[in-house]
Amino acid sequence: MSLVEIVNKSLSSIMTRRLVLTNEAARHPFRVTLPPPIVARAHASDDNDWKLFALSFAAFFTCFYTFIC
Repeated sequence: MSLVEIVNKSLSSIMTRRLVLTNEAARHPFRVTLPPPIVARAHASDDNDWKLFALSFAAFFTCFYTFIC
């Protein structure tokens, strides 16, 4: 079997796949018919400014009172 025949065979198998959006991870025929599970997106953390403020305040407080003592 030549390289061209191998490539043609692999491309033809790719081209004849069903154009249906199914869950590729589901191997059982019943599970393939089910819709994919809904994945919850992680919420973006909105408290980054407060964390930076608290860290900066604590660092300044520690350094300032270390130099005073």
